[in-house]
Amino acid sequence: MKILTTPRMERCIGCNSCSLACARQMHKKLSWLASGIRIISSGGMSTGFEAKICLACNPAPCAEACPTDAFSQRRGGGVIVKKKLCIRCGECAAACPVDAVYLDHDTEPFVCIHCGRCVPFCPHDCLEMRPSPREAQAGPEKTSRAKEATP
Repeated sequence: MKILTTPRMERCIGCNSCSLACARQMHKKLSWLASGIRIISSGGMSTGFEAKICLACNPAPCAEACPTDAFSQRRGGGVIVKKKLCIRCGECAAACPVDAVYLDHDTEPFVCIHCGRCVPFCPHDCLEMRPSPREAQAGPEKTSRAKEATP
């Protein structure tokens, strides 16, 4: 399993192309508020931006806190979100250690699911998909064997 990482955020200009790509491709909306990745300023007007994304926790505190199982643990880290089960209680957002679950009580929850669809839309190559820490520790040989063994 791969996860979204932000290894080159010093290049970020705060254009929100990644957020808009996520909102449009994943949620069929054109608003960076409907996105699993958020770009925020780390203090400056034209430089110094941070990407707020899910860290692919394993176990995921947001999934453990969800009373309806709308959030469930994804194998290898992160979560799967079943929006129809969500009652918008906010427990997932409160449990997230990095504030990566965006929930307005009038809308569905938005969280990065590590699909990577935003990566090609970043004009400065700030984002990257990488193997999860568990997969990286296993090494390429064990990872490929595990894929062969999976039906």
